[in-house]
Amino acid sequence: MIHHALRRLTLLLALCLFSLPVLAETPDYADAANWAYAETDVTGKDADVFFVDPTVFLGSEGVYLWEDLNDEKTRASFVGAINMEKGIYDDNARFFSPFYHQASFQAYLAGDVAAPAFETAYAEVKAAFDYYMAHENNGRPLVLAGFSQGAQHVLHLVEDYAGTEAFDAVFVACYAIGWRFTEEDAAAHPNVRFTEGETDTGTVIAFNSEAPEIAESLLIPAGVKTYAVNPLNWRTDGTPADRSENPGACFTNYSGEIKTEIPQLTGCYIDPVRGALKVTDVSPADYPGALFPDGVYHLYDYQFFYRSLEQNVQKRIAAFLAKN
Repeated sequence: MIHHALRRLTLLLALCLFSLPVLAETPDYADAANWAYAETDVTGKDADVFFVDPTVFLGSEGVYLWEDLNDEKTRASFVGAINMEKGIYDDNARFFSPFYHQASFQAYLAGDVAAPAFETAYAEVKAAFDYYMAHENNGRPLVLAGFSQGAQHVLHLVEDYAGTEAFDAVFVACYAIGWRFTEEDAAAHPNVRFTEGETDTGTVIAFNSEAPEIAESLLIPAGVKTYAVNPLNWRTDGTPADRSENPGACFTNYSGEIKTEIPQLTGCYIDPVRGALKVTDVSPADYPGALFPDGVYHLYDYQFFYRSLEQNVQKRIAAFLAKN
């Protein structure tokens, strides 16, 4: 009986080990091929941007990690997604953005079983950031930025590094657009400061766009409240911004080209209950959610407020330089 019990235990352990995800090997970030962008020329550039890509790998049931970093189709989507936001940040800054084995969209739907995928993705983002800080930063003002999954990872970087001398000395701001930063997160990471205005530095900037009628989303689940800043008036209370305060919504393609620009497209206000950014003056039918329910304007977080964000990045860099 003991023999049979041991055989069953051995089989069970083998099955458990077999079912564990195979974690990808961390890229060598000394190799330029592992960077989507790594601009080393400092000429005319006052700052650096370290940008982390949003989720472009959809995956499928049970596939929670983009494992083939050399897959050209996914690489093209990866670079294209960066290009859609790159113009906001790189007018006065060198641009760095690593390839990484990112978690798939399916991972966000899978619960705890997908946790290793997120751990792998962040470990690689952190490795790329460590390489950048050791070999490229050289005391230059630094903007962290990302969208969606990328925002999740750059926020994690701030949580890990804020309060350390080398990081604090160069940290301009973190634009964690399309991810949440809750009161529980703030309590767990007292060195992380959320923005309080248009030009403060060393802070996190975040918001999640949605229609007024939306009550929950993948980004802000039911019962969760997140910090947010209004990207038009740069207030963190519920003071609404009229559409007249919006200098321009810009809709870009994978080349980074602005295909359509619409000044004063939309206003917005922060919902005091959930911390969501409620977007007015547009219809969910005109701006469908695609992977998200209509009215969850996640895909338009950057596009609705493109010019305002572009101006704000430059204002915060200027404010940092003025103080340092």
